[in-house]
Amino acid sequence: MPADIQDRHAARDLLNQTRSRFPFVERIFADGGYSGAKTAAMVRSTGCWKIEIVKRSDAHRFVVLPKRWIVERTFAWISRNRRLTREFERYASTAVAFVRLAMIRLMLKRLTRPSACS
Repeated sequence: MPADIQDRHAARDLLNQTRSRFPFVERIFADGGYSGAKTAAMVRSTGCWKIEIVKRSDAHRFVVLPKRWIVERTFAWISRNRRLTREFERYASTAVAFVRLAMIRLMLKRLTRPSACS
């Protein structure tokens, strides 16, 4: 996409591509730039999405935004892998593969952890 296109105008193409690749996604979290009737109609027309607008309550103080901590926490987990702490990869597909490996590693650790009931 060219840099002179607003994100909300390019969202239709993005959502159409995303629906075919990730059919299990049900909810989209977006910032205030995506609020409005046109965006809601576009989201409904591209699939069975539910869009939730996360707005800042106070711009001058640090406040944990609902749902944003999930993304920040995930980035922190991923960055624990040495290869992903800096952007060394030449191709985006390689970086995506290493992110996927990092998440697989994280899930395997959780799945192999002994349960508390044992």
